[in-house]
Amino acid sequence: MTVPNTSAHAKVNGLEMYYETHGSAEAARRPLVLLHGGVHTIGLSFAAVLPALAADRRVVAPELQAHGHTADTDREMTVANLASDVVALLDELGIEQADFIGFSLGGLTALEIAVRHPERVGRLVLAATQYQQDGYHDEVRAPDYTSPRLPSEADFQEMAEAYAAVAPHPEHFQDFLAKVTGAAHAPLPWTADDLRGLAAPTLLVVGDTDFVRVEHAAEMQALIPGARLAVLPATTHVALMRRTSLLVPLLTEFLD
Repeated sequence: MTVPNTSAHAKVNGLEMYYETHGSAEAARRPLVLLHGGVHTIGLSFAAVLPALAADRRVVAPELQAHGHTADTDREMTVANLASDVVALLDELGIEQADFIGFSLGGLTALEIAVRHPERVGRLVLAATQYQQDGYHDEVRAPDYTSPRLPSEADFQEMAEAYAAVAPHPEHFQDFLAKVTGAAHAPLPWTADDLRGLAAPTLLVVGDTDFVRVEHAAEMQALIPGARLAVLPATTHVALMRRTSLLVPLLTEFLD
């Protein structure tokens, strides 16, 4: 577990949003914002790569609505709302532009920010991120828990334990899981023209045994001007952000 330089809560859009900062606030480079996956905490998504990413820059990592230390509200959980929260946090912190790495639900949130607020995004990494719901494999869209693409029982236990360790209301895990699942499977708002209009240099990363179809990621690469695509071998959705030997060189080269 990486230890943040600071952690705090910010009042944004009716949330008490938890966030951590890592690395040097004095670094000359653009800040990097990390947006975790659904049902994850910051640590579950990014602990493996955070030390390398924070070595020479400021990293800001929030926990999204209802995730981790951030308590839920009665508000609907949507990608648009999550993106609005992140932009409001950046306003609160005085960050006009940042690079983004979004994983899964965090990738959807980062994509929404890049489409609606392009001036806020320097470089964009979308990990295990689709732009239309048919980007997922069929066994993910109608969950077949025998599929190797889906989280295992041990993976779900890890998520439940991480939630219980820090959530303001740990007894709400099953309600939380249902709410996140609904948000992740809701219709997505983007068109092919939205992707064609993206201005930020973009890196797409998927595992070869991911939720997202490799063909869909290739379609996104063709649509986004100048986008790069990396497919990590022998890599599931859950394992993607932990493949440090493959991932860290890709991320550091792209962000540099």
